[in-house]
Amino acid sequence: MKISANPVGTLLQRPVRTTVAVFAGLLFLPAAPAQTHAKSPNPVTVESDGAVDVPAQSVPQSAYLSPEATAYVTQHLKDMQHPPPSPQGDRVPGFMEPYVERQKVLFPVETSDTTIGGVHAVVYSPRNGISARNKDLVLIELHGGGFSGCWPGCAELESMPIASLGRIKVIAVDYREGPAHKFPAASEDVAAVYRQVLKTYRPQNVGIYGCSAGGMLTAMSISWFQAHSLPRPGAIGIFCSGAGTPKGVSFMGGDAAYTAMPLGEARIVPPPGSARAAGHNPPALGYLEGTDPSDPLVNPVNSAAVLAKFPPTLIITGTRDFALSGALYTDEQLSKAGVDAELHVWEGLFHGFFYNPDVPESKDAYSVMVNFFEKHLGQREVSNPE
Repeated sequence: MKISANPVGTLLQRPVRTTVAVFAGLLFLPAAPAQTHAKSPNPVTVESDGAVDVPAQSVPQSAYLSPEATAYVTQHLKDMQHPPPSPQGDRVPGFMEPYVERQKVLFPVETSDTTIGGVHAVVYSPRNGISARNKDLVLIELHGGGFSGCWPGCAELESMPIASLGRIKVIAVDYREGPAHKFPAASEDVAAVYRQVLKTYRPQNVGIYGCSAGGMLTAMSISWFQAHSLPRPGAIGIFCSGAGTPKGVSFMGGDAAYTAMPLGEARIVPPPGSARAAGHNPPALGYLEGTDPSDPLVNPVNSAAVLAKFPPTLIITGTRDFALSGALYTDEQLSKAGVDAELHVWEGLFHGFFYNPDVPESKDAYSVMVNFFEKHLGQREVSNPE
């Protein structure tokens, strides 16, 4: 495992339950002076099953953030509580519209609406031309949106910076989503595009990446390729996500659902076992309805054999990303399987933070992505490990 220099706090892996408000920053509170024996007015209590009850508290923003990111996180939290309407329907959430327009200014690209392997796609090419080094390389982008929308907005936000800054062709795939379609429709679409791309590019010259649902689908696609005798690509990026959930863990399980999500999205999820939790069905699960959680085509993270055949993998998340736990677990399992996994965690930032191109931390994330694919694509062909 390679971990970036982005400042991150120590992370616990034991289940934690918050009953009133949000847990954050408690690990580094100074201990009370030895001579003080008065009982805390807001004690943290530990139940017999190890659940931790944390009192309500106000959590400040991270001191590690740039001034721009501090303002960005503040506005994002307000937007999450009162989302502005989207003038373009399901194309992209309303609060993200300005990011799309800003990226179009900062990252000039040429776009081509096309069909690849029978699947609708948009090709992004840098306006200043593909670099000589990258003329034989290509990236396939799988957009976020909970398997239920955000096309083409999320695809634009995830493709334009990389195509422009990396001077490389990016193919954004308009894969089938819910509720009209169910698993494995999206995996089939990615495989169809990949097969067609392989007629022009060598597999080691192809990279695949995505954020959120697109990050999940990136991992699912690698498992699908293995099951259908397709060669593995040169490198992949799992951003704002993990490679599925471990057996027995519900979607968005782990500490991050109770620690990162309230701080990053200004909302909480119900505690496990509660009446609210029983009816809690996150939208992202609609596409996966009726699947077997132990199926590695759905949750590759549950199969060491499948993970061992993954190509070099870049994982990007933030300490306020509700997918943080899944990202960390994925990195642990890939590293255990001997995969060249590179984990970057941005302090104080939330799910899909790099959509805003004017924040210094977003620019750093773009550099990490571009450099990772530049490093790993185009290497000599290596057969899938057995």
